[in-house]
Amino acid sequence: MSELSMREAYGRALAEYGELNPSVIALDVDTAASTLSNFFAARFPERFFNLGIAEPCMVDVAAGLALGGFVPFINGFASILSLRALEQIRTCVCYARTNVKIAASYAGVSDFKDGATHYSITDLANLRALPGMTVIVPADAAEAAVWVPLVAEFDGPVYLRISRAGALPVHQPGTPLHIGKGRTLRPGRDLTLIATGSMVGRCAVAAEQLSVQGIEARLLEIHTLKPLDGELLLQAAEETGALVTAEEHSIIGGLGSAVAETLAERCPTPLERIGIRDHFCPTGRDLDQLMDACGLSVTGIIAAAQRALRRKDHSLQDTKRKRKLQ
Repeated sequence: MSELSMREAYGRALAEYGELNPSVIALDVDTAASTLSNFFAARFPERFFNLGIAEPCMVDVAAGLALGGFVPFINGFASILSLRALEQIRTCVCYARTNVKIAASYAGVSDFKDGATHYSITDLANLRALPGMTVIVPADAAEAAVWVPLVAEFDGPVYLRISRAGALPVHQPGTPLHIGKGRTLRPGRDLTLIATGSMVGRCAVAAEQLSVQGIEARLLEIHTLKPLDGELLLQAAEETGALVTAEEHSIIGGLGSAVAETLAERCPTPLERIGIRDHFCPTGRDLDQLMDACGLSVTGIIAAAQRALRRKDHSLQDTKRKRKLQ
């Protein structure tokens, strides 16, 4: 794991950016010591508002501030923001198209001690479905920090998914990022690993191990789940012919679903999805142990890659047989 957690990188970056942009306002719901928006609060107490335990109310206040010309960052737990405050996000943020930034902390299963009610394994599905919402999932602490000014300067609602924990580092500080444009982190011709969030680092490890087996896996990071970089995905599908998606989220409605939707319409390709199956997750001794137990292990990624390659071979054989029959 990286030494710096994503939430700390985000909190420090928000406070630093606050020096440059006096329009930025931070709001929280009695969780500032957890989301680490307290870095911003300590530096700019006049631009920080604690709304108490009232996530829906915080969204409404942020919408009003946005209409007044400010750039509000609302901070809270992803599990609560994406469920309890979803109606307000839909109506007062997306429908009204207010310039509210949602920093959703403790995402995925990163709050490994507190159990299913505190995990957010359906938030990407919920937020991706809202018209006008941009959805961004950093892969590590360095990337989380880079996104803060980009999100602040983007005109429109943004859901920024922040892990409580660190993640295997894959980016250098200051890595150039662009909303809606995925990144190729590793070339490869045999198949493509497509990852978002904490699973990018795990896929990088899997790609190294596959290379030892003589399998060259391309690695794509899809940090912007919406709008999705369809062209990058199509290029990978056409050039490698087999895909694996990986996400710290349910396989229903997240990255795997988004990729499948894109390819089904334009380039059907053998696809295996790594994610949390249709169940709630237990607590764990630590995050790595819990992620492995939830089916998000490096060995699971490698097994999925091997399944995708077998399906690719069968597909090629079927194509050759059909051509012979013609």
